[in-house]
Amino acid sequence: MTAPLTLDDLKNAARAGEIDTVLVCVVDMQGRLQGKRFHVSNFLEHAIEETHCCNYLFATDLVMSTPEGFASTSWASGYGDYVMKPDLATLRPVPWLEGTAMILCDVLDHHGHPAAESPRQILQKQVARAEAMGLTPMMATELEFFLYARSYDEIRHSGWRDLETLSPYNQDYSIQLTSREEYVLRPVRNHLYAMGVPVECTKGEAEHGQEELNIRYADALTCADHHAISKHAVKEIAHQQGHGATFMAKWHADKVGSAAHIHQSLFRGSDNAFYDKDGAHGMSQTMQHYVAGLLKYAPDVTLFLAPYINSYKRFTPGTFAPTKTAWSVDNRTAGFRLVGEDTKGVRIECRIPGSDMNPYLACAAQLAAGLAGIEEKLELPAPAQGDVYGMDDVPDVPNTLRAAIEAFAGSEMLRDAFGETVIEHFAHAARVEQQDFDKAVTDYELARGFERA
Repeated sequence: MTAPLTLDDLKNAARAGEIDTVLVCVVDMQGRLQGKRFHVSNFLEHAIEETHCCNYLFATDLVMSTPEGFASTSWASGYGDYVMKPDLATLRPVPWLEGTAMILCDVLDHHGHPAAESPRQILQKQVARAEAMGLTPMMATELEFFLYARSYDEIRHSGWRDLETLSPYNQDYSIQLTSREEYVLRPVRNHLYAMGVPVECTKGEAEHGQEELNIRYADALTCADHHAISKHAVKEIAHQQGHGATFMAKWHADKVGSAAHIHQSLFRGSDNAFYDKDGAHGMSQTMQHYVAGLLKYAPDVTLFLAPYINSYKRFTPGTFAPTKTAWSVDNRTAGFRLVGEDTKGVRIECRIPGSDMNPYLACAAQLAAGLAGIEEKLELPAPAQGDVYGMDDVPDVPNTLRAAIEAFAGSEMLRDAFGETVIEHFAHAARVEQQDFDKAVTDYELARGFERA
């Protein structure tokens, strides 16, 4: 695996004519990479210290429109700039683009303070909170997505109709079927590995054309960086091969959705603070409090795990997408699954997020809930057993965006953890999403009521 580039590496590559372009990126509200392409000479001379972006990047919806009502920026305030401060630890090559490197930035206001609504800064704040408790959050995310036979342009020109997946069958763990897609996924694995992203594997998932990419665990911020870069890579590399890819949580009513499970643990130094050989299932008291926090505050944080109208279409019984907030021991019908029972690798997997999540916000939300559980010394109930989908006495995951907004906006725990500014900002963004959908007339309504109503 190629390590991320050092500054000297970049200077040497620039002198040798091997790198001429640097992508200077921030992560927006939706978890996407936004930024500028610099000539390497200008980056090294000037932008390495800072560059700027319009602060509207943190006040747009999914299609980049600029809704009113955000306190941080508006037409009235003139949509000013934020400072993009490159994080040199994230400098790396982009192997699928000729002569190109990439760097991620922290986002600062004009006073040099972290921009409150910047997802990368939101996660950094929760990491710092854990570190103040002597704990290092370690996480890994899974990326599920679909590959399609046609390109993004062809799919768009068709009006997103008659979508044909690249594989015609359920290909869960199939080596035969995934061999047909190797010309897409082999470059994904190899290019990411060459960027310093510790790719473990790809595999077919449990639906036509569905894939999963797994990346080795890392500290929470690096995990989120890897996730955002990998999602970006999948889309660009698929496009280069003439195919579209989607990370929608649910692209078709009759197909299973795509998840982005979060595996998480806390370390003290080099030791897993979640492990206790004498604890139930190998769980330490710290882990039990943490998981109890995840359970208690699951409704509060669901908005950061499922941010769009479409996200909630995925929560369907019998599809491996959870509908209940119970925890379990290696049981995929629950919202939280204990993995690595009775071993030093013991961890908790949150199965609620869809693949449309922003990894920084989702990981920050999990940390906020779990750390609150430790601070409150919450007691962990017994694990659920059997088919959790049918358990009426287990709390539901919020099943609509409206319910998730209400829980999020009313959460005192999240207001303490993230601050009023963050809660109001993202609650407003979610209300804009809901209001926009409420105005839409769907194909379902036309087909159902055009003649009959």
